[in-house]
Amino acid sequence: MLLSLRDRSVASFLLAALGLSALALVFLLLADRAPASAQESFDFTLAQMAHAARASHPRLAEIMRDLSGFGSTVGLTLLTVGSCAYLALTRRRRTALVVGLSILAASLAVQLLKGGFTRLRPDSKLAHFVETGFSFPSGHASMSAVVFLTLGALVARTHGRARERWFIMGLAILMALLVGASRVALGVHWLSDVLAGWIFGAAWAAFSLALARRVEPRPG
Repeated sequence: MLLSLRDRSVASFLLAALGLSALALVFLLLADRAPASAQESFDFTLAQMAHAARASHPRLAEIMRDLSGFGSTVGLTLLTVGSCAYLALTRRRRTALVVGLSILAASLAVQLLKGGFTRLRPDSKLAHFVETGFSFPSGHASMSAVVFLTLGALVARTHGRARERWFIMGLAILMALLVGASRVALGVHWLSDVLAGWIFGAAWAAFSLALARRVEPRPG
């Protein structure tokens, strides 16, 4: 027997709540790790491997630094402002407002999480350059996931063909993955910092998109 529209809505809500709960659990498990004090951990081993790879291939560090720049505060801010301006110009002002405020709130939330967990970054001897601030979760990984996934989904929804939507979303996911991976490769974050950042960013983007969809004017 087919579910009614109301039943399907309730089921979708419960599945979304279950998914977000699972992501929150994984996030907390990652936060409980202490890679700086456990040199046998995979986080520490990977940081050592990244350091050795950069030493053997100097060009690798330059490539990773360029990729990391796609997740910089300046880069993501320009992308967000430009996208919100375009949404406003195309008479989707409420969507622009929701997206802009959501991304701003995500940035503040990441800073609060960093201050709450106070995890130290990898030792400067393992890093390509010295970064300030706490390590968990990775701000670059978090915010690149929030921005690229949110904006990518908004663009994908304007295309009718499934393969076009998949391509756009695949590109958005790839950009978020590359930015996060570059932070580990540069030795400025532990892998668990980046994994937690991706989880936070994906969950926040899903919430932002759900909210943006509710405020969009219905056709007709």
